[in-house]
Amino acid sequence: MPLAATHCTPLLHVADIETSIRFYERLGFKVIDTDRCTPLGWARIHCEGGALMFLRAEHAIDPAKQAVSFCMYTPDLAAFCEQLKAEGVDVPPISFPPYMRGGEVRLTDPDGYYIFVNHWDEKDQKAWLERIHAGS
Repeated sequence: MPLAATHCTPLLHVADIETSIRFYERLGFKVIDTDRCTPLGWARIHCEGGALMFLRAEHAIDPAKQAVSFCMYTPDLAAFCEQLKAEGVDVPPISFPPYMRGGEVRLTDPDGYYIFVNHWDEKDQKAWLERIHAGS
């Protein structure tokens, strides 16, 4: 079997790593490693099923040019949105696009990156597994 690259972790240039950490902690991420400098030069964060790294940007961040977005899932989107609002996060109304009938919100992190948080419960997971296994 040929060798393969593993553990893909997006690396985001951010204006202030400490601010980004506080924002992503509200979404469920935890810091697992940093360069231990003050201020931080880089940090790695994990959540269930994913990871991100932050690198302090050397130039100003232009939110209009952020060409990447992130998709996350929660089993109770309405409750998650209420929790974020209680923590001071600006949360837009839940939308219900055809591809995510359970609902979706688009959050914007401190550097302008979009995070789509989708409702995905056990029923959605079961239906998805049945669909992908039927196609194989």
